[in-house]
Amino acid sequence: MRLENYLGTARVSPLFVLGDALDVLREFPPDTFDCCMTSPPYWGKREYANSGIGLERDYRDFIRNLGAICAEIKRVLKPAGSFWLNIGDSYAGKNLIGIPWRIAIELMDKQGWILRNNVIWNKVKGGPDNTKDRLRNVHEDVFHFVKSPRGYYYDTDAIRSTPKQAKVVNGSVVSATGVRGVRYRRQIELSSDLTEEEKTDAFGALEQMLSRVAAREIADFRMIIRGQQRTTHSDSEKVSGRAKELREKGFYFLKYHPNGSKPSDVWDILPEDTQKRKIHFAPYPEDLCKIPILATSPRGGLVLDPFCGTGTTMSVASVFGRKSVGIDLSGEYLAIAEERSATLL
Repeated sequence: MRLENYLGTARVSPLFVLGDALDVLREFPPDTFDCCMTSPPYWGKREYANSGIGLERDYRDFIRNLGAICAEIKRVLKPAGSFWLNIGDSYAGKNLIGIPWRIAIELMDKQGWILRNNVIWNKVKGGPDNTKDRLRNVHEDVFHFVKSPRGYYYDTDAIRSTPKQAKVVNGSVVSATGVRGVRYRRQIELSSDLTEEEKTDAFGALEQMLSRVAAREIADFRMIIRGQQRTTHSDSEKVSGRAKELREKGFYFLKYHPNGSKPSDVWDILPEDTQKRKIHFAPYPEDLCKIPILATSPRGGLVLDPFCGTGTTMSVASVFGRKSVGIDLSGEYLAIAEERSATLL
């Protein structure tokens, strides 16, 4: 099935395309996909296929070839689209090359991509490592790129954690982490840094904040009081609006979203279990795809993976109600991906 025919159907099951990623992408129309999530073969580590990217003699050729594919990804992404790139590093002559960041800088400097996040994928447990002169490698990079600094699609609420709830104990409001306001009241009362007018304003603002917790408008808060707590980021008013607020008002609040907190940029995710597989040993797990797909593609949107392998990205996209297109050089991998996606229907 061709892409235009697939887009005209109501099916959510993936479309798989056999071929070289660069050649196939060049056939796709511009501004088509909402999100691209992929993990290309790593340089010098591809042992499960006999052609394609990753087999270059020099890492610079690898970066150049991958860059050409990323340029096509940028072309076929919608203006509001996102590109998530998982890439691992490699050694050459005992030297850790720094391939992920070499690629990221290439994309920013040469192609105009905007880098919004560098996620550290902590694989929790690494493979066997018998080297005696360096530490074990147990992390990889996941870069989040967009085409423009503003206006790209991002659904923060779709990826928030389930928040703890505030409660009322003996008539007093207690936040999700046990904040009752008692300590803040005492600090305001005894402060020698606040004027009487500032103290009155601080007491009133604290009561309003506790009322918002009781109404579940916010899940939690922290109160920063002049002379009691340090400014959150910097004491310099040139770089921190909070520092200016603290000087002018004597206090400010950090409020926690009622729908829970956003994920951090360190993800603890076990690699894919490859022990029971006969082929394809990439450790790329489904959990690595969940945040990118939920946050940066709308329900019913279209997800791309130009190095789809056995279809991990496509499986997650289908579960979350997104259409998807996967490209790979290996017909054997795509057969497995087709079979895998069929079990989800």
